[in-house]
Amino acid sequence: MHRGKSAIVACAATAALLGPVGVAAADGSAPASTPAATPSAKTAKGAGDGSRGLCKRAKKIDKRLDRALKRLKGPATVKGSVARLAKRVERAKKADHSEVETFLNHKFTFRRSLVPTLEQRQKDLSKVQKWCASRGEGSGK
Repeated sequence: MHRGKSAIVACAATAALLGPVGVAAADGSAPASTPAATPSAKTAKGAGDGSRGLCKRAKKIDKRLDRALKRLKGPATVKGSVARLAKRVERAKKADHSEVETFLNHKFTFRRSLVPTLEQRQKDLSKVQKWCASRGEGSGK
């Protein structure tokens, strides 16, 4: 009983939505208002690329990148550092735990690749901060 009502309501809604479009398509004429012709409020405010939000969050993002890089480049005593994970890989190798060593080695390779990626993001973010400051948006640098 419930499924029948849902199906009828869905068909009626579809017919109501497609009804005017079907008539316009049969005419060969274009609808009176197209989405491209009417300017949206979003387009008037900004480009829609999220630059305003990025400018506002730039300082927080920079701090987060600094923390992550400090942790990754830290000594073997720092949890999450590349050096600590390398030490764990060596211990697994010495203990002849090949499966654990393989798992940790893949994790180590990924973590090592994070360092240049985060450094590049930091460089890109500094350019964004300069751009934001030149436009007078957000916190800048």
